[in-house]
Amino acid sequence: MEQVFEFVGAHPILIGTFAILLALFIRNEMTRGGHSVSAQQLVDLVNRAGAVVVDVRDKKEFATGHIVDAINIPLAALETRMKELEKKKDKPIVIACKMGQHSGSAGTMLRKNGFTDVRRLTGGITEWRNQNLPVVRS
Repeated sequence: MEQVFEFVGAHPILIGTFAILLALFIRNEMTRGGHSVSAQQLVDLVNRAGAVVVDVRDKKEFATGHIVDAINIPLAALETRMKELEKKKDKPIVIACKMGQHSGSAGTMLRKNGFTDVRRLTGGITEWRNQNLPVVRS
């Protein structure tokens, strides 16, 4: 442990550069697929701005329960079905998946295709259900 402090003291430029790069990396990873929104923020976005929810889970998971009026486009088919969302480019798009793990890559795909206001549902549908918010079964 003593050697760590000695190293830090001997190489302040190296440590400073590392800290800056680490902070930039974390910031980039957090925003690459869009900003994250909580379940309550999603409700506000839908009610006030007419946000569109895109559920990227597969069809079977979507049928077990999804957010009202959510559009189901599985992540594997998102690139080929992008045209379905073209009319909604002017509205906020919120990506929802099972636990929030795949929404970042879906958000990145949407941003590359010209969607500017893309966000991710924090915790995904699992968090939505944990907060006892309504789901629709199909």
